[in-house]
Amino acid sequence: LPDTIPCLLSPWSEWSDCSVTCGKGMRTRQRMLKSAAELGDCNEELEQAEKCMLPECPIDCELTEWSQWSECNTSCGKGHMIRTRMIKIEPQFGGTACPETVQRTKCRVRKCLRGTGMEKRRWKEAR
Repeated sequence: LPDTIPCLLSPWSEWSDCSVTCGKGMRTRQRMLKSAAELGDCNEELEQAEKCMLPECPIDCELTEWSQWSECNTSCGKGHMIRTRMIKIEPQFGGTACPETVQRTKCRVRKCLRGTGMEKRRWKEAR
């Protein structure tokens, strides 16, 4: 039987960059077969892969849709109404902060009647 010639392999390359820019990914390295394939079977692995972990990806704030505007908080004259929204996802790892979750706006209901005509008449008579 002819002697099998040992595989001639190049050194491993440097590990590649991680496949992601944040979070969990993979990286690989390769080496080359230097001996001619005819000189015998070479079963050495030519590529390796491993997991890599970079800092956590930022998670941005997420909010629900705005609620309907509330009723005006007065029955006459000037008042305000509000609407709200809820935080669905809190920001993490430097994600964008949450904007406002409550908004107010002015509202105006019919004019308030200041006393009736009768009271005014009585006041005049009292003078």
